[in-house]
Amino acid sequence: MENEVGAVRQGRGRVLRRVLVGLLAGGAVVGGVMVFPFGGRQVGGPVGPAPGAMAGSAVRAGVPAALPDLAVLIGQREAHLRKHPRDARSWAVLGAAYVEQGRRTADAAAYYPKAERALRTSLRVGPARNPEALDAMAALADACRDFRSARVLGEAALKADPKRWTSYPPLIDAYTGLGDHQGAKRALDRLLGLRSGPAVLARAAAVYRDQGRREDAAAALSDAVAGAQAPAERAAWLERAGQLAWERGEREVALRHFEEAVRLDPDQRAAQAGQGRALAALGRTSEALSAYRVALAKQPVPGYALELGELYESLGLTQAAKVQYDLLRDRVRQDAAVGVDGDLVLGVFEADHGDPRTAVRLLREEWARQPGIEVADALGWALHRAGESEEALRFATVATDKAHGGMVRSALYMYHRGMIERRLRLDGPARRHLEEALRINPYFSLLGAPAARTALADLGEPPWTDVPVVDDEEETEKEPEAEEETAEGTEPEEE
Repeated sequence: MENEVGAVRQGRGRVLRRVLVGLLAGGAVVGGVMVFPFGGRQVGGPVGPAPGAMAGSAVRAGVPAALPDLAVLIGQREAHLRKHPRDARSWAVLGAAYVEQGRRTADAAAYYPKAERALRTSLRVGPARNPEALDAMAALADACRDFRSARVLGEAALKADPKRWTSYPPLIDAYTGLGDHQGAKRALDRLLGLRSGPAVLARAAAVYRDQGRREDAAAALSDAVAGAQAPAERAAWLERAGQLAWERGEREVALRHFEEAVRLDPDQRAAQAGQGRALAALGRTSEALSAYRVALAKQPVPGYALELGELYESLGLTQAAKVQYDLLRDRVRQDAAVGVDGDLVLGVFEADHGDPRTAVRLLREEWARQPGIEVADALGWALHRAGESEEALRFATVATDKAHGGMVRSALYMYHRGMIERRLRLDGPARRHLEEALRINPYFSLLGAPAARTALADLGEPPWTDVPVVDDEEETEKEPEAEEETAEGTEPEEE
């Protein structure tokens, strides 16, 4: 396992050196400062001249586009650029389309290097102020989980054009990934002051969710779904609404959102994985397995492989689970070769199904790079699994305590904190947080939810505390005196 992790890191280091050399040679300068995206990624966002296909306006507005339309857009821009190789805006549009295609297919190796080359070319042949390309680079950095570079690039894009609303969404993602929730809130406030519409509402919903404002998030997503123009866009907002419903434990509501999303856009694989999640919670296991398999066949996201592996494991199918876990490792390794940071999902996997010590090493480094709430929770759990529960509690507190920024109402985070506290024999807090986890979402994990119930049963009922006992007769005798004193207290001093 350590050799595998080392290979991933070496691959990432090779990419970093390659991109640094490329950027130095290309002279990509932003505001007088050379920009070096970590891991060699360049990013996709909204841009460019409309190609005549629906994907053109979608890419420029930073909203999801249908895969067939994206393929048309890419073909058109590639053909145009063969004849007009110094069209900086078309290079930026092409780079943004590659990023979206890579995100929708989870094929980072096929599309992210192309996006990098297109966007570096846009910066090289374009004007000194090129926010279109910088937006796209920031979006690619987010897709690769390089939030520090995404923040630098997003802020550079806003410096080039402070009124450009499409620069804010990737910047909000960057702030969130770095655990800067105040920065994310400020960026959202500015975005709302510049623009309205479905894409902005969906972005606001994500921030509200991170702030623990789930009702506001649900309302914003509902409005985004209602206002969406294209089926692929509407399907994307429905998928997010389904995920929000799932986090609230609303299995049937989540399933309806996911099913409608897939009906509108059959390539909406996140919604298909969501269907698997909800169907498994409803006990419809065969359908859940089918949904996960379809999603993974077309969009092999490591997180989906982890969920399907845990579904197999919950059914006692350990060999089938192992196949999915091997797939997860392979995808993380392949993605790392093109600069995608998969340490979070790999650490989560290792903590529960592999080597917790490896998980701790991966997640400590991830925390040093980008200390977001997800990483705090994962690192705390990995430390607990590795036998370091006292330190684990500090990170679990960051993930769940509002005073430390843990405003997300997550059943998984509460479960992790409760189990850590149970190990430390903090029975009262453990009971409270495990109960809260099951109250938020009784189905939050096929393996974790049963473990939470077992732990609560072992903890038992809270002990009775000594309460002063008041004699009924004594209390009755005292009541008239109290009334008399009250009456005397209300009499005038002189009559």
